[in-house]
Amino acid sequence: AAPVVLEPAATAAPLPRADRIRAAVQRALEDPLLGDRVSAEVIDLATGSSLYRHRADLPTIPASTVKLVTAVTVLTARNPADRIPTTAVAGAEPGEVVLVVGGDPTLAIDATGAYPGAARLDDLADQVRESLGGREITKVTVDSTVFTGPVHGPWDADIPGGGYVGPITGLMTDAGRVDPERVTMPAKRWQEPDLAAGRAFAELLGVAPDTVRRGEAPARGGQATAASAGPAAAPGAATPGGPLPPGTPLGRVYSPPIQRLVEIMLLDSDNVIAEALARQVAMARGQPASFAGAADAMGEVLVDLGLPTSGLRLADGSGLSRENKVPASLLTAVLSLAADPDRPQLAAIFPGLPVAAWSGTLAQRFEGEDLTAGAGVVRAKTGTLLGVHAIAGTVTTREGRVLGFAFLADEVAGSQEQARELL
Repeated sequence: AAPVVLEPAATAAPLPRADRIRAAVQRALEDPLLGDRVSAEVIDLATGSSLYRHRADLPTIPASTVKLVTAVTVLTARNPADRIPTTAVAGAEPGEVVLVVGGDPTLAIDATGAYPGAARLDDLADQVRESLGGREITKVTVDSTVFTGPVHGPWDADIPGGGYVGPITGLMTDAGRVDPERVTMPAKRWQEPDLAAGRAFAELLGVAPDTVRRGEAPARGGQATAASAGPAAAPGAATPGGPLPPGTPLGRVYSPPIQRLVEIMLLDSDNVIAEALARQVAMARGQPASFAGAADAMGEVLVDLGLPTSGLRLADGSGLSRENKVPASLLTAVLSLAADPDRPQLAAIFPGLPVAAWSGTLAQRFEGEDLTAGAGVVRAKTGTLLGVHAIAGTVTTREGRVLGFAFLADEVAGSQEQARELL
């Protein structure tokens, strides 16, 4: 039997008094450094009851705290156990292999991939060779039409080349990283990640990389292009003689489960994974898998979940866009819903939240002399753009009560570091 190393949350712990919460946070939130646009709320996570509000319904630029919305909507629209397939099929021309993708941002070339447990192109290449039974491979075509619209979101001009995100295409390896071993951000990204991945696949198959082109797979009707559960499909039967019929399955590999992708997205604030997951929501809702389609689909899911959407505006799934507007009250409502025991699939957001002074985007925070009380007991998603700072998550009181909170400020004009410390 495993020994107990961490006691469960004390559900019978006393609820903290609202006046004490106000005394603890009001002075910091009213600091002039944070500006005039601050939205904040503290709730009791077990009951959802509000314990403190400061312009909680003010639509505010959320930065990366919007990834909490992305997480809850994709875990609702998809089964958390779903995996995103990448498929190879026979093309219309003899010897042509077509990559048909489902939008897996973590796909790796080989064992050196940036994400643990990722699907691998070298495994897919082995399946293709086995399915072809010795037939010659003459060309590789990339079908990444599962994603549509612009490859960059409505972001500031300096964001696409900054290394924290890249072009969002249906096919990419290692979230578009040029060097898969450059796990931390910023990281250099391919300008055409779908073609870069196709060239890597061609090399694995012994085909000249410079012959790779974009195209569409023939007779794709039976090929899954969205998140799918279950074991890989059997490769196409290799019959002696001539070419295989166009569209014949040659192999398939699967991403880690959606739940695991959510955890990675939240822990590392991975913008590319966030945009890919937002598009999974769009596909589940019959919307175009684009920035606009994903934003519309996520909004639909929030309404279906009964969450407050007054003042909400979504423009992307990562929070890089300043067009996003989210009030603190929506983020606390998301946390409360995820803690509802009747919605166990949403609880997957909590393992992904960074731990103060320990992991992810909070690893280097809560280390100052006045901040160490939060170390280890705050689990939260951060959000940062120039002049925008936010944090939303959970904290355990000294008595053992778990609270949810969201603090957002989008007109920070002074020290960015001090603003983070205030929040």
